Amino acid sequence: MARLFWLSDESWGRIEPHLPHDQPGKPRVDDRRVISGILHVLKVGCRWQDTPSAYGPHTTVYNRYNRWSQRGIWQRLFAKIAATGPVPDELMLDASHVKAHRSAAGGKGGPGARRSAAREAGSRAKSIAWPMIVADRSRSP
Repeated sequence: MARLFWLSDESWGRIEPHLPHDQPGKPRVDDRRVISGILHVLKVGCRWQDTPSAYGPHTTVYNRYNRWSQRGIWQRLFAKIAATGPVPDELMLDASHVKAHRSAAGGKGGPGARRSAAREAGSRAKSIAWPMIVADRSRSP
């Protein structure tokens, strides 16, 4: 069986006070178990229906994630928890963990669409970093 992810007591203690309580309708099942299941799926990258049964029914895990996403609960939870910690001096984003869909590498072979040589010669090189560099320089004293 795959290694399961469970929230530690310390992590759960920080998350639990910010969860929505007193919601109308049927009482929710164990929040800690379901949220651990959601984090397991996001960490491992498996399909929702492949969620280990230790986290409860996969439909419960998915429905909780989906409904809370639509209501903005995950964003509010992250903002509240992030606000309690210290502000780091430096931040870095790493998107190397982002997975493409399994059919993203497919498609027809060949070089694909290319610009004509005349257009290529007349245009300047484009870079996404250029606007950021210009904006950063404009803020400098």
